[in-house]
Amino acid sequence: MRMNVSSGPEAAGLRPLSARSVVLSLLLAVHPPELPVKDLVRLVEPFGVGGSTLRAALSRMVAAGDLWRTDAVYGLSERLLARQRRQDDAVHPRTRVWDGDWEMVVITATGRGAAERAELRARLTGLRLAELREGVWLRPANLDRRLPAALHEVAATYTARPDEPAHDLVERLWPLSAWAVTARALLASAADAPRPADRLTAFAAVVRHLLGDPVLPPALLPPTWPGPDLRTAYAGYQREVAASVGVEGRVRG
Repeated sequence: MRMNVSSGPEAAGLRPLSARSVVLSLLLAVHPPELPVKDLVRLVEPFGVGGSTLRAALSRMVAAGDLWRTDAVYGLSERLLARQRRQDDAVHPRTRVWDGDWEMVVITATGRGAAERAELRARLTGLRLAELREGVWLRPANLDRRLPAALHEVAATYTARPDEPAHDLVERLWPLSAWAVTARALLASAADAPRPADRLTAFAAVVRHLLGDPVLPPALLPPTWPGPDLRTAYAGYQREVAASVGVEGRVRG
């Protein structure tokens, strides 16, 4: 029996969801990300969101550019469609066999302000690159993707084979042990969640955490890496949401 290990919401860093968060979590989980208001009213009720609260939240979200509305149907805006694509990629990452090469990005642009530098760091982190030193980012070249063309406006890209052993380099670049501890706590919280609101809260945290998985080659991961289990659990929850909507084929599998 495990001792002194909490698997509750506090350990997993869960936070209650607002009406806006409930709506976004539901729409982000279905494909295409749009639902009639009558379905939204039914779906949010188990999460403690009443009809008047929902309608007020929907109006604010349309005004803020989070959603579009056509007649009685609401869907994600283009900005949030990009978020759904990132989320889908986190749940279903496209990989290839790793041959030992690494992607390397070296920042060449100068004279950028703090906001521009922060935005670029966020973009590179979103590409699952890690910063070795200021201006030098890299990762194993096991993702089946091309780096965005716009990146070449501010950086040079290379394929490299570092002299440092790959496992040592990975250990310096990513806090894998800490990520795995949180992932296991999230899995336990999701499995133990008794109510729909608890499950939605848990799985919203699961997909946020998956965005931080570096998706490394299996040979570079610690034993019993929980990433695949976390993805499987979230994919199962997506199917639950699709079933509750009552429309088949609404999740990406």
